[in-house]
Amino acid sequence: MKQALQLKLGQQLTLTPQLQQAIKLLQLSTLDLQQAITETLESNPLLDEEEGSNEAPLETDVKEQVDFSDTTSEDLPSTELQVDAAWEDVMPSSAPAATQGAGGEDLNFGERDSSPETLQSHLLWQLNLTRFSETDRAIALAFIDAVDDDGRLTQTAEQIFEGLNIDELEFEEVMAVLHRLQHFEPTGVFATDLQECLLIQLRQMSEETPHRDTAGMMVRRHIEQIPVAEPKHLARRMRTTPEDIIGALNLIRSLNPTPGASLQASATEYIVPDVFVKRVEGKWRVELNPDIAPKLRINHHYAELLNAGTSSDRDYARNNVQEAKWFIKSLLSRNETLLKVASSIVQHQRAFLDHGEEAMRPLILADIAGEVDLHESTVSRATTRKYMHTPRGIYELKYFFSSHVATTEGGECSSTAIKALIKRIIGAENSQKPLSDAKLCTLLADEGVVVARRTVAKYREQMNIGPSNERKRYI
Repeated sequence: MKQALQLKLGQQLTLTPQLQQAIKLLQLSTLDLQQAITETLESNPLLDEEEGSNEAPLETDVKEQVDFSDTTSEDLPSTELQVDAAWEDVMPSSAPAATQGAGGEDLNFGERDSSPETLQSHLLWQLNLTRFSETDRAIALAFIDAVDDDGRLTQTAEQIFEGLNIDELEFEEVMAVLHRLQHFEPTGVFATDLQECLLIQLRQMSEETPHRDTAGMMVRRHIEQIPVAEPKHLARRMRTTPEDIIGALNLIRSLNPTPGASLQASATEYIVPDVFVKRVEGKWRVELNPDIAPKLRINHHYAELLNAGTSSDRDYARNNVQEAKWFIKSLLSRNETLLKVASSIVQHQRAFLDHGEEAMRPLILADIAGEVDLHESTVSRATTRKYMHTPRGIYELKYFFSSHVATTEGGECSSTAIKALIKRIIGAENSQKPLSDAKLCTLLADEGVVVARRTVAKYREQMNIGPSNERKRYI
């Protein structure tokens, strides 16, 4: 095979390190972004966080407010990252300086809170206050270890008895310890199933509690019929009055089927919105959250000191200054892109802000990408784990995207709006005669939305709403 030289023309997309950094920052959530800023401040000595500065922020290309009533997507700023262009050394932000106490420590009370109480720790606390022999305490610890988050036992008493390996231990002693543990709080723990959980709660009620005995008999004999059986039929089976059955049903519904869940306190996760949407003089305005990023600036004083040193010091200063400028520019580009995407979303979903979920319009990534002149993948990064604060609540930007369904008038309706319609119709139905999926299709068609029965069933299941036979109530 003969070797030869050939010229070939072609185009190839190359991601510069600056562009890669901008893409990485764009897809970070607010909390991850703050962590990235902190790590960069620690690694780059020429990048500083401005605290308590009263200087006016420098002019940038980022618009802090966009009015959608008269503004189109062409009026929005460009998000193209031009590395060689001139730009400022300061990242503007109106974030206030961190409040510190008299001793100079940050007043971060959330981190100083004690650990949340769990079901296991609550049960162990009660165990330490109860008189148990060493053997009984070992049995009790085995039962506590076998309790799940709902307060149910994941092992039977027989399995725990076999796994203890205690000499001369009788099964009756294991059951005696279990009965004592079933008097612990919250009432209903250490049950093997729902039936036993409800019976434990009923047994610990006062004997004078109205309908207590009837409720206990109903749970023991007819627990599967409680959600669907008519009171008069249960009354005939149990040889009592319908009024007594209705009272027993109300008593059973007041019980807690998962008593341990109330003590499974997880760490609170706070959502920091990236943008704010508010009505100003009858017009919807979008603003960036100024607190999501601190003021950043180049430490020119330190840079001058290094420039006066050796050649290696000058190289070190030059490299770190350049990296700091790239980082600040990437942050500016992130905020610019986020504002443009959020602005376009609000422009499409003004009806939702005015009237609620039933007015949500169908929207896909391509719609926004075409308006703001970005790739769909960029829009996807800009809407993932980014949140918008509106008068109706805080929503992830991805919430405003949904598929569409044709209407009888030739228009389109979003899946979010259809779910809201289904939820409203079911909320107003007669609980004794709940609506079937076919009837829901008919009612939706009356409102101009044509959907198949299987689509209604899919949306209903996504909202955790049961079928008509499970929603039926006689009282």
